[in-house]
Amino acid sequence: MAGAVRPLVIGHRGASGTCPENTLASFRRAEALGAAMVELDVQLTRDGHVVVIHDLLLDRTTDGTGPVGDRSLDELATLDAGLWFAPTFAGERIPLLADVLGAVALAVNVEIKAPAAEGLEARTLAVVEAAGALDRVVFSSFDPAALDRLRALSSAATLGVLWEADPIPMALRVAERVGARALHVRKDAATPETIATARAAGLETRVWTVNALEEFEHFAACGADAVFTDFPERFLLNSMPGPRTSQGRARRRSS
Repeated sequence: MAGAVRPLVIGHRGASGTCPENTLASFRRAEALGAAMVELDVQLTRDGHVVVIHDLLLDRTTDGTGPVGDRSLDELATLDAGLWFAPTFAGERIPLLADVLGAVALAVNVEIKAPAAEGLEARTLAVVEAAGALDRVVFSSFDPAALDRLRALSSAATLGVLWEADPIPMALRVAERVGARALHVRKDAATPETIATARAAGLETRVWTVNALEEFEHFAACGADAVFTDFPERFLLNSMPGPRTSQGRARRRSS
């Protein structure tokens, strides 16, 4: 990577290649490894609490079933969110967003899941503000309407546009409208031209999800500002060993 600026490393759902995703164990490991930021996903419980979990359904990453939004916080607190990954993580729980903000001092990318439950943006922003964490949180979403609502709620919130495959002018229009500072782009669409165009528009470009060293080197050469990865240790100079399980890798999703 001679001449290339080393991209920042963002733990995708924490260190989710070696820990159960979106758990405190995963976020703490990413911080211990030296990640610059962690990424997580938020949803609302039936009784309006902001919890950290990716899927709309509980089935893949907990011992529960059915929609997250159909359960109260007390009901979710009884579920195991670690055993599916490996026995050593039995007893991990679905955390509140407030728990994560209190557990790690890193910057945090909070993804507003689409379609967003009514009130998710406002409640998420309230949690972040109550934690005094607004200056270290980036809010992102695939849903432009969610970003519109966030901007209407706060002129100070830092926003990022999640972008997968649509023409980049569309993403740039959304970014300009909501005052976003970053474009979070799927690796398949993160061409050198895309990265250069985003940079010319004043946007940082963060690429997801990058797990291979050759990909990391490629995006560094292209000028990406950061990469999201399930394995922060692969790209950090000061890494530490950790457990890996074929079961955990088999049940993950890449996006």
